[in-house]
Amino acid sequence: MTKDFLKTLYTEALHHELKEYLTFDEVYQLIETPKHSDHGDLAFPCFQLAKHKGQSPQQIAEELASLLKDPEFSRVEAIGPYVNVFLNGKALGPSIVEKVLSLNNEFGSHVFGKGKTIAIDMSSPNIAKPFSMGHLRSTVIGNSLALIANKCGYKTVRINYIGDWGTQFGKLIVAYTKWGDESKVRQNPIGELFKLYTKFHVEAENDSSLEVEGRKAFKLLEDGDPEITRLWKWFREESLMAFKKIYQLLGVEFDSYNGEAYYNDKMEEVVEQLKNAQLLEMSDGAEVVRLDDLNLPPCLIKKSDGATLYATRDLASALDRQNRYKFDQALYVVGQEQGVHFKQVFSVLNKLGYQWSDEMKHIPFGLYLKAGKKMSTRKGRVILLEDVLNEAIKIAHDNIKVKNPDLHHASEVAKAVGAGAIIFHDLKNDRQNAIEFSLEDMLTFEGETGPYIQYTHARAQSIIRKASDVQIKDYNGLSDIESWKIIKLLHQFPQVIEKAHHESSPSVLAKYLLQTAKSFNKYYGKTKILVDDEEKMSRLALVKSVTIVLSEGLFLLGISAPKEM
Repeated sequence: MTKDFLKTLYTEALHHELKEYLTFDEVYQLIETPKHSDHGDLAFPCFQLAKHKGQSPQQIAEELASLLKDPEFSRVEAIGPYVNVFLNGKALGPSIVEKVLSLNNEFGSHVFGKGKTIAIDMSSPNIAKPFSMGHLRSTVIGNSLALIANKCGYKTVRINYIGDWGTQFGKLIVAYTKWGDESKVRQNPIGELFKLYTKFHVEAENDSSLEVEGRKAFKLLEDGDPEITRLWKWFREESLMAFKKIYQLLGVEFDSYNGEAYYNDKMEEVVEQLKNAQLLEMSDGAEVVRLDDLNLPPCLIKKSDGATLYATRDLASALDRQNRYKFDQALYVVGQEQGVHFKQVFSVLNKLGYQWSDEMKHIPFGLYLKAGKKMSTRKGRVILLEDVLNEAIKIAHDNIKVKNPDLHHASEVAKAVGAGAIIFHDLKNDRQNAIEFSLEDMLTFEGETGPYIQYTHARAQSIIRKASDVQIKDYNGLSDIESWKIIKLLHQFPQVIEKAHHESSPSVLAKYLLQTAKSFNKYYGKTKILVDDEEKMSRLALVKSVTIVLSEGLFLLGISAPKEM
């Protein structure tokens, strides 16, 4: 992690007094941020020094506090075994705020990813099935991780590994042939295809011959039958067009839609490589790679009937992506229930001698639950993402009509706010946790929500518009506590981005933006920003810095920041 400028400042002063006991890095690592701001900005615990000096930590803290003198420290005091420093915000603030203003939306950028590529496998819905809330997490987590990686200098490749192959398509083709209506499918592709697929399963309970027909139809598809292939391609195209409407609302784009079908002719090469490396073994008629040495179950490569499996496809796709994109890292943003599967896939690649497999990472996440249970299409526990997005946009539009009826581009703002509410509700949660679906919580625009941050940004922008006669360029320092609290948060933005990247956790950034928005609103509530006095320019410079960080932070979560709401 990049070293923190304020922490480094305190480390230098401490190390000057402690160099015979601790290294610079040891001092730096020990420094903490007090839980309460009235205890100072930074704290240094003296427990470790007690071993070296043969004194109590409290005694050492008092002695050390009396030695630390620096014009950039307002005061230093011993609080029990800690040496706490209160930094001089008026002296230190200008360098922080002016950095934000000069870099603008480049503030927070890093270069450690320069020249490197990250491939991100994300979203991956099944064609001919509704895009449910269950696919939201992979989509928005993956998109945010890509944006954060770009901010760190990486080139990213977003891959939508569409579920477009398997026996279910044979069943769907049989259902369409028997009961389908072309005009209805064209009018409402996903809805109609899903109805047909559901009807197939209902009818198959009383007529087992349908299952046989489904398998035969899929075999014809595998063999390239022209009519069956035409139907499959049509279903795929219609599905992708429907999905793209949802992706457009979410502001998500992809570099590749190569799905499962794309790897049909690429799996035999993987099987050959495994044979040549003498890794394949027979087990109950199936071909497997044993992973006993890694305490993992065998990785199934071919079933006894010769059919390949998910693992075979994932091995083929990994080889194809490495060949195509020369990725330095590959992330798989897939639910946590697939953890063992990915360990197996990465391990098999490793056994084949592909060292780049060490840089492949499963990014697991928790499920959306409904009434405490996993959502299930068949059991009626499914909520369609498009419905939720449309409802959120409608509520946002209604709010605008009431609160700001003359707002220009009201429809665009409503889309940004509605989609922002849904995305932020997901990303503010730690990705490993399950989320109980609640439309009410998702669409509440007060409290810890995306619209709250968007509104804070719009409020700050309106202050800048009111001061249109002032060219905001200088920050000469403010002496109040609330402005220093904001500046300390702004200063943390680059480290927050770095942490969110290394932990593959957009929630780190989402929580930070909430904290920053709250801090600004507190400041706004106490301070008359547009009063004509000698500090007006500095106050406006601070407000502008807040808009830069909130706007860029929301962008990295995949959320728009309207200038008016």
